[in-house]
Amino acid sequence: MSDETQNEQNETGGTKPPARQKASTGYYKRKLRAAIQKRAHDSVPMYLNITAMLDMMTIILVFILKSSSNSAATMPQSDDLKIPRSVLTTEMTEEAQSGVPVIISRSQIMIDGNFVANVPANAVGGLEAKYKRSGPNDLFIVPLANQARAWRERDKQIRTVRGKDASYSEAIIIADRGTPFRVILEVFNTLNQSEYAKLHLLALQGNK
Repeated sequence: MSDETQNEQNETGGTKPPARQKASTGYYKRKLRAAIQKRAHDSVPMYLNITAMLDMMTIILVFILKSSSNSAATMPQSDDLKIPRSVLTTEMTEEAQSGVPVIISRSQIMIDGNFVANVPANAVGGLEAKYKRSGPNDLFIVPLANQARAWRERDKQIRTVRGKDASYSEAIIIADRGTPFRVILEVFNTLNQSEYAKLHLLALQGNK
């Protein structure tokens, strides 16, 4: 080796490494397929437990219905609604407490918190004819029946899931102590024709 060549190698720091060959497109494709197959093999399938979700929804529905019935029984009184008192000490069963609350105040009728009809100032003859099916003498309140049947369908499904008798539903009547008998009769008749076989008239305990 000449002195000239040796000097050039010393100046450049040694012999240059060979040029690196570029990978082909086929190489990258093979690597990508291998990575995809490995990920698919390592992944664990995820399953959604529908049964547990249905059980949870059933529990929530039952809790809501029970809460609404309990709140109806402990609702505050006002000048428009004064609940009568009774010397009897009979308590409603748990099943009876799950019934739909029907409120009859001095001014209106409500079911499950929804407005049904206005109660006239002089309600001795019952509600106005516009709420009836066939005139003022009819005992059937159409808007009450419509909402009662909608609630009845939901209650039927819940009773079926809980393994209870789904052939009827129950209602809690919360009426003002001055409500005319005719109005109560119309409400009872309408609910009976809407598949409500058990009706409970709410009263406070004691004679004070």
